[in-house]
Amino acid sequence: MSKITVAIHGGARDETEFIRKNLNGYKQALKESAQIAFELLKRGKPALDAVEAAITFMEDNMLFNAGRGSAINSLGYVSMDSSIMDGKDLRCGSVALLQKVKNPVQLARLILEENHHILLAGEGALSYAKYKGVRLEEDAYFILPHQYDMFMERRDKLTQKEQDALKNHGTVGAVALDAKGNLAAASSTGGTSFNRNGRVGDAAMIGVGCYANNNSCAVCATGDGELNIRSIASGYVSVLMEQGNMSIQQACDYVIHQKNKNAKGDMGLIAVDPKGNVGISYNSQLMHRAWISSDQEVIVKIHEK
Repeated sequence: MSKITVAIHGGARDETEFIRKNLNGYKQALKESAQIAFELLKRGKPALDAVEAAITFMEDNMLFNAGRGSAINSLGYVSMDSSIMDGKDLRCGSVALLQKVKNPVQLARLILEENHHILLAGEGALSYAKYKGVRLEEDAYFILPHQYDMFMERRDKLTQKEQDALKNHGTVGAVALDAKGNLAAASSTGGTSFNRNGRVGDAAMIGVGCYANNNSCAVCATGDGELNIRSIASGYVSVLMEQGNMSIQQACDYVIHQKNKNAKGDMGLIAVDPKGNVGISYNSQLMHRAWISSDQEVIVKIHEK
């Protein structure tokens, strides 16, 4: 029986007044998400179930930019992305430009299980969700009052260029190692405030937003999606681990602080290797994160490096 481990994140970003006001809520939510996933692993459930459960919890929590609480795009509605991957056999599933689906990660999991297509987007993804009987919600469920008020105020005051420059972003992610030695990763996001209609973020992209391979690691990226896409952030960590010259922490640090040391924006990574070692690295002011293992009680951090 291998060591079991879970690590989660709730986004790497700058400090905001909303985060300061809800700091205790964030810490409690991160702790609960990690513990939910870990309890599944303790019961012998696969890593894939654990990461799906962790992400589902965060999609349901209005504090995170995924599912309920997703960012509002330039047209005034929510567009969500998610992905999930099994390190045992490299099966994966993802969704992009998704509306109305309460838990995008659950739809991504259904795509993974079907094992035919990998990525479904827009109307096609919504049609598949309806076919599978996935729970849907009205648009109002996803948009919180404070987000809508902020959107209306900024829409009338900011130019398109200023809207594009806003950094109200966030992603949730989870990685896990189960008792059988299998790895899994999952990611979900509500995009960025005022993002252009049709914009797809890194959370929908296997090898960028998340990646899992039993021969290397399970890893999730967060921060500015475009930076993660350009640097194939998650996949690069996996390649470094396959080469066998770095620890999981060193691989994450290399991608964030060396390979992307000149990046003009926020980047963050969480990862776990086949032995249950956790790596976490970020360049932003803060990163919401938590981790727990068979020999480590749950640790929750937001500001502390």
